[in-house]
Amino acid sequence: MDMMKMKKLLAYALLLAVWGGVMQSCAEDDDDNMTKYQPTALVTVIPVGETSFVLQLDDSTTLQPVNMTASPYGDKEVRALVNYVETRNTPAKNFQKIHINWIDSIRTKLPVADMGEENDACYGNDPIELVKDWVTIAEDGYLTLRIRTKWGANNTPHFINLLTGGNPENPFELELRHDAQGDKNGVMGDALIAFNLNQLPRNGAQKVELTLKWHSFSGEKSTTFKLGFRTNL
Repeated sequence: MDMMKMKKLLAYALLLAVWGGVMQSCAEDDDDNMTKYQPTALVTVIPVGETSFVLQLDDSTTLQPVNMTASPYGDKEVRALVNYVETRNTPAKNFQKIHINWIDSIRTKLPVADMGEENDACYGNDPIELVKDWVTIAEDGYLTLRIRTKWGANNTPHFINLLTGGNPENPFELELRHDAQGDKNGVMGDALIAFNLNQLPRNGAQKVELTLKWHSFSGEKSTTFKLGFRTNL
C-alpha cells in the first residue's frame, strides 16, 4: 500500500475519532456542521461512459450525484468513502439522487494468485490485524477492510495482498498477506483497503460465504463474511 495514502487515511481516521468525541458534548446546532466531516457511506464508484457515474451503496441501492458529472477517478471502478445528502426528488427507494459534499477513494485492488511455498517470498508474512468496524464489510462484490499494523516514519511502502487459489475447491477461501518491507518497528496505525472479487467464479450465486485467513500479532486467525453481489446494474 502506498505510504502517502496510508498516512492520509490514518490521519482521516484519527480526525473521525476526535470528531466523535467532540460531538458527544456539542450543542445540537453544531451537529450539522460536524457531520459534514464524517463519511455518510462506503460506496463503489462506477463510471458510466465518459461523462457520468453512479455510486453503488449496497447490493441493490444506486446513488446518482446531481452536482458532479464525470467520476473524479476516470474510468476506474473503486471503493470510496463519501459524504452526501439526498435530494428531494429521489425517484425510488433503490435509486436515490444525491448531492456529494466530499468523496475520497480507497485503494482498490484485485486478488492475486496463491503461489504455495513461494507465498512468503512473493507476498511476505508480516503480522496484520483486522479491525471490526463498519467499513470492514463484504458487499457489492468487494471485500473492504480496515487493517491495523506497525508503520514506521521512514516512508517505506507496505504491500497488502489478498491471495486466492489456495483451496482449489473453494475460490472464496482467501488469505490476506502483508509485506512490511522490513518496516516493523513503528507505531500501530490503521488504513483502509478494498479488493474486487467480482471476477471469482460463483456460478451465478448472489451471495457466497467468504473465509478470510491472516497472520496476526497473536497468531493465525480466520473469519467469515457473507459476500453479496449487486443486483440492479
